[in-house]
Amino acid sequence: MSTYVYGITASSHPALPEDMGGVGDPARPVRVLKQGELAALVSEAPEGLRPKRRELLAHSNVLAEVGAAGCVLPMRFGSVAPDEDTVASVLAERAEHYKERLTALDGRVEYNVKASHAEEAVLHRVMSSSPEIRALTEANRQAGGGTYEQRLQLGEMVVAAVRAQEVEDATDVQHTLEPAADAVSVGPESSGWLANVSFLVARDEAETFLTAVEQLRKGHPHLELRVNGPLPPYSFVEPGPAEPAGTTVGPESAEE
Repeated sequence: MSTYVYGITASSHPALPEDMGGVGDPARPVRVLKQGELAALVSEAPEGLRPKRRELLAHSNVLAEVGAAGCVLPMRFGSVAPDEDTVASVLAERAEHYKERLTALDGRVEYNVKASHAEEAVLHRVMSSSPEIRALTEANRQAGGGTYEQRLQLGEMVVAAVRAQEVEDATDVQHTLEPAADAVSVGPESSGWLANVSFLVARDEAETFLTAVEQLRKGHPHLELRVNGPLPPYSFVEPGPAEPAGTTVGPESAEE
């Protein structure tokens, strides 16, 4: 039977709550697999596990329960090893890395910030800040809309200005929030977001970080910000190998 891995803790971590259930239907019992100074939170891996909402919540609930009692290095949803011996061997092989990460991440959480443009607001911003765009817009208006070539030129100018604004705003998001965080991890680019950045924040500094987010929001009314957290520090288990050898990592998004 394959072994599902939720996260890694110190072997001295407080015991799990009784009857803790994990992924699967019925929920597979979560247990602690110790190896020296480290321990992995594991259960049997259900066959055909999919990233449905129920399963994602089960995974995150285990990490939240365990993380409330001490530091845990979270594995991504879908981390599966062939068996417990494989997990134990990885803990032994990467012991120094995991111990360093447990020390570095103790008392810290992750906040993920995604930013996008409010379409009308950013168009107003680029129009008001570009004399060239304003001049061509007015010329086209006076010419009854302008020729096809003039309309095409205006459209290209607006698109270029919005893209330049995206680059500027992505930099602003990171630089504005960096001082309130201990570390930053820039996420992969994705359509719909001009910035996708995770911040490692001390638990007792969370209010300071969220205040900085509100100041960013007020100073950039053309931005739409989505803040997700506090989360286990998924983005900061690295640098270094973060998951048991032979794991498979499922998609992050939930299936209905």
